[in-house]
Amino acid sequence: MRWESWPHGKCGIHVATSRANTTKEAVAELRANLPAAVFAHLIVFFSPRFAPGEVAVAMSGAFPDAEFSGCTSAGEISPQGICTGSIQIMAFEKSRFRFVSTVIDNAASTGVEGASQIARRLKSQFADQCNASNKFALLLTDGLSNHEETLVAAVNWALGDIQMIGGSAGDDLRFEATALVHNGRTANNAAVLMLVETEIPFHAFKTQNFDPTPVKLVITAADAERRIVHEFNAEPAALEYANAIGLIPEDLGPFSFASHPLVVKVGSDYYCRSIRNMNPDGSLSFFCAIDVGLVLTVARPTDLAEATEATLSEVDKILSGTQMILGFDCILRRLDAENRQMGSRMEQIYRRHNVVGFHTYGEQYNAMHLNQTLTGIAFGAP
Repeated sequence: MRWESWPHGKCGIHVATSRANTTKEAVAELRANLPAAVFAHLIVFFSPRFAPGEVAVAMSGAFPDAEFSGCTSAGEISPQGICTGSIQIMAFEKSRFRFVSTVIDNAASTGVEGASQIARRLKSQFADQCNASNKFALLLTDGLSNHEETLVAAVNWALGDIQMIGGSAGDDLRFEATALVHNGRTANNAAVLMLVETEIPFHAFKTQNFDPTPVKLVITAADAERRIVHEFNAEPAALEYANAIGLIPEDLGPFSFASHPLVVKVGSDYYCRSIRNMNPDGSLSFFCAIDVGLVLTVARPTDLAEATEATLSEVDKILSGTQMILGFDCILRRLDAENRQMGSRMEQIYRRHNVVGFHTYGEQYNAMHLNQTLTGIAFGAP
């Protein structure tokens, strides 16, 4: 079959996925296989093989009475498992959810105050601004904008106690162009912020799987604006990193970056600063912000499947049963799972816990922009 539908009416969220050849066919199939409910909002994740402008037009035509947001992906997490080349919709019933949303344009130049003002204006559309327990925020960002940290921190500050999760748009590891869609328009170098109010029980979470080693890499030369490291420990970046993990530079690639993450210590916790790609001059481009003087630690991955299962099982206990999880899963986690031949285990875990979403170029969790994590919002039964 060329489409799959997966209704979970108990929590008011419905999911449909299509692998049709054209955007028009795909969106038509999605519309046909969603229920005839009135939707508060639609969230669409789609392969870059679908042109963002065509997706925006098709969505507006197929769902004229519903607002929508979405982005390109580095892979989709569907009810049937992990896939690429598809387009997926999450449809939120108006009887269960209230959405307000907006685009934050020009992420590189908006600045902290500008992004905070936009978030505050959006928050003011809720009559009860003080009750954060029934509200959460979703943030989709341009995965190639190189300004996620500032944006995430500014929006989180303005939202106060409202929890925020999200992901950075991808383009199937091409690193050429990522895009966002919102209510009939497309955007680059931007973000889409959604605030959601619901009486459905929910829980925000993150999970990661690595332990730090004693090996340190100090950034001694870098282009912070472009997130490019030229030197570690006063040596060429790719050479020094390869030496640290027991490889030669010629063997470096997405799978080695995924299997040998670099982390930074913030307080008592460690967070990934993942490598995006190696450049022809031997420098390394990163998914997260870097700067000269930053001390990175080579990390040793723990069992990805075990760590993920433990977190999702704990979330299930908190909610007394999980109906569905909207997940933002780093593309490097998928590559690491493939490299370690545990892709089928991860698919089984995601299906068991009803995870849907997409593979990202970075994840958002409250005030943090992260790498090599799964962040998500889990929904229980009313």
